[in-house]
Amino acid sequence: MKRTYIKDLQDHIGSEVSLSGWIDIRRDHGKLIFIDIRDMSGKVQSVALPNNKEAHEAASKVRSEWVVRATGIVNKRPERMIVANELNGSIELELKGLEVLNEATTPAFDIRSDGHEIGEEVRLTHRYLDLRRPRMQKNIRIRHKLIQYVRNFLDTEHFTEIETPILTKSTPEGARDYVVPSRLEQGHFYALPQSPQQYKQLLMTAGFEKYFQIARCFRDEDTRSDRQPEFTQMDLEMSFVDRDDVMTINEKLLIDIVTNLFPEKKLQQVPFPRITYKEAMEKYGNDRPDIRVDKNDPHLLAFCWVIDFPFFEKTEEGGWTFTHNPFSAAQPEHAPWLMNKENIGDILTTQYDIVLNGFEIGGGSIRNHQPEALKKVFEIMGYPEEQIEANFGHMLRALGSGTPPHGGIAWGLDRLVTLLQNEVSIREVIAFAKTGEGKDLMMSSPSSIADKQLKELGIELKKKK
Repeated sequence: MKRTYIKDLQDHIGSEVSLSGWIDIRRDHGKLIFIDIRDMSGKVQSVALPNNKEAHEAASKVRSEWVVRATGIVNKRPERMIVANELNGSIELELKGLEVLNEATTPAFDIRSDGHEIGEEVRLTHRYLDLRRPRMQKNIRIRHKLIQYVRNFLDTEHFTEIETPILTKSTPEGARDYVVPSRLEQGHFYALPQSPQQYKQLLMTAGFEKYFQIARCFRDEDTRSDRQPEFTQMDLEMSFVDRDDVMTINEKLLIDIVTNLFPEKKLQQVPFPRITYKEAMEKYGNDRPDIRVDKNDPHLLAFCWVIDFPFFEKTEEGGWTFTHNPFSAAQPEHAPWLMNKENIGDILTTQYDIVLNGFEIGGGSIRNHQPEALKKVFEIMGYPEEQIEANFGHMLRALGSGTPPHGGIAWGLDRLVTLLQNEVSIREVIAFAKTGEGKDLMMSSPSSIADKQLKELGIELKKKK
């Protein structure tokens, strides 16, 4: 018999069906045994009657989280047993047969609760169980729907989704890299991408004009409570655009996502207000202002753009470094200052950040598309000629090959979904999350590797003192 999903049982009242799923809970009333069975689509109450000896005997043995195949008749519940406003609250399955597909050990914790009462380390250690709880299932599925919506929207806007490499080159442009040793070229290393920044600009050089990617990114940062060593971005780049073009299409996409996927949410202001960095710091004391008029409203979404950032800031050593990334362009009126390396502290960049309820959920800029301008940025930062060539020579040559003006943005997808789901941590919307210290408790990683592997890679470990 073909499998029926639990969400579709209302269409089969009076018919015999076959279900496959997990035992959610079992209630033995002696003559009557009630079993809630769930699959990915929902949950239904089933009942084993004493007149069906085989089904009744099987039902008496099963326990929570056992995997079963059940056959039975879909019946309407008695009027007094109807549970209003619940999926399948008006029907139940009269069991005719119950086959155990796999038994289960007693779960490490209750998966029917929301899980907030359980220690996070325990949850992450048994993540495959934790993900069974309804709240986590909902979070992961809405994440999928959001990503799918983004893909469909950008496809209609003639963007091309293009994957960029995971094994790339280590360059000094932000946080610490994760590095991967090369076996074939011992003593040399790949780096995992902190973002697809250079590759997406090179795609503009290549003439694709509109690119996007759901991109995995990696940053070896110090311990932070709500940061993961690997995370996901919605990465986007466009050619022949100015700042307003990029901001406008992203604003439209965010509004559409909220309107269509989160109808219970309320947008505080459309179009999104634009706040200068100077105004944000003076009025709110930070560059990611929470502008909600009612911070107690869990469904209120207050988006805003922060613009007009300083391009450079002083380092502890007294030199200059970028505030966002070195590939941004100066605002047109400040471009001469950049080229002449003057008034450095006053140069404003074309950077724009999108902020939601006090959290930065994305950022981007118009880029330096001419090699001379990009080179000036690295010179201001004190890079010698040979280092610029070694680390960024490929970019300078590409920009000089006929690269159009371009700009883009990257959203932190994990953080966006977290806020839209009113969760407190990005770990609640990531399927297999790591701890704040970057540990995967379920897989016990990071872990040591065999001496044979180290030898193949030409790596020798120092003994701890």
